Amino acid sequence: MQDQIKFGLLRFSGAFYCLEKIAISLVNWAMKILDYNNPDLFSILGEAAAPKSSTADVAKIAASVIDDVRKYGDKAVEDLTLKFDGVNISAENFRVKKEEFEKALGIVSEDDKKMISEAIKCVEFYNRHSKPKNWTATNPHGAVVGEMFYPINRVGIYIPGGQAPLVSTVVMTVTLAKIAGCPQICVCTPPAKDGTINPGILTVLSLLGVDEVYKIGGAQAIAAMGVGTQTIRAVDKLFGPGNAYVIAAKRELFGEVGVDLLPGPSEVLIVADDSANPRYVAADLLSQAEHGSGREKIYLVSTSAKIVSDVEAELSALEPTYTRAQKLMKIIHDNCYVVIVPDIAAAANVANFIAPEHMELQIVDADKWVGEFKTAGAVLIGAYTPTVLGDFTAGPSHTLPTGRTGRFSGGLQVVDFMRRSSYVKYDEKSIEKARDVVCAFSKMESLDAHGGSLTIRL
Repeated sequence: MQDQIKFGLLRFSGAFYCLEKIAISLVNWAMKILDYNNPDLFSILGEAAAPKSSTADVAKIAASVIDDVRKYGDKAVEDLTLKFDGVNISAENFRVKKEEFEKALGIVSEDDKKMISEAIKCVEFYNRHSKPKNWTATNPHGAVVGEMFYPINRVGIYIPGGQAPLVSTVVMTVTLAKIAGCPQICVCTPPAKDGTINPGILTVLSLLGVDEVYKIGGAQAIAAMGVGTQTIRAVDKLFGPGNAYVIAAKRELFGEVGVDLLPGPSEVLIVADDSANPRYVAADLLSQAEHGSGREKIYLVSTSAKIVSDVEAELSALEPTYTRAQKLMKIIHDNCYVVIVPDIAAAANVANFIAPEHMELQIVDADKWVGEFKTAGAVLIGAYTPTVLGDFTAGPSHTLPTGRTGRFSGGLQVVDFMRRSSYVKYDEKSIEKARDVVCAFSKMESLDAHGGSLTIRL
């Protein structure tokens, strides 16, 4: 496809931005190109990056599903699975049987099993470093204080299926639960029309030693794990990504059970200077547009108008090489935002505002600048660290904050599968040293029984 140099004004959201010598491909897509000096820049980016809250209909349906499962248990799950997934499955067949695991292990090639095992090894290596340890110390009163960490007793993990069954999500969630030492791990994943489960998903679960797996998807799976049925015992905390109905159901159940994150569509932000390889940048933008929801968020922040032009050309060149090209380019057209910045400090300002799920630094001296980028879920450094490494094998979980929630939260960790208790131990000497403080606060707060519970011991 030929490219044409378009000078002048690019219309966007009712405003005009002057962009010199930006190559615009003569195809039915175009990236939204913004200038850093535009006074409306952060308003535009804030609207683009904000999580799209569930519609009233989605929330209502999710709440209705939970109510039905709470009232009717297995029967509701059967009916809802037939209604939403078109699968007629009875409660006695919800749970994956031993022979189904064995069949899956026979279908998946030995080479693929080796690659799965390698990914598990990398994830285990990374996450064992972040497992919290119990500790104690002596406080100023001479008392012993500390923290104790315990695995959550029963966790429920949702694994999406459908057109792109997320085999890697099993690795990125269940592995952490195993490291934490959770005694009971319950997994739900949607069945195919014939009632089977993707063999890759079952193979990873088998290799990780998890056999409590149910052929249930959607909001009804979250409801079944959250409130329990005759067949499925309720869990203590829910994990895993999913569609709008899954996320709405998790949100509805929050407080009744624990919830990990409420992840939305995938996001990537690439910071590129004039040293970046435009073909690598284009390939990474397309890879994160491929997740399939149609609502993925793609950002390119660059100090170089030429790089932006070259990336557009490479997108056109790569387009015909991908099987999902039409869907990918629609994401680029609808949800790709480019910001041209004067320097890397300005790029950090933009990135920190967006707080992307994934952020690549394809710039000179990336290690020097990385500390200025403070809100990304995952930071990937250099030209040879594409986001896909984090998706599948690098080590950190790929379950990450989206929709600007990276401003106050991080990605899934082992500690999310654990709970913490504080430890406090005073004796006759240390309690005496605490008396004055306790009595003072008891008086200030008019809680004399509080103070009395200490002074009665002296």
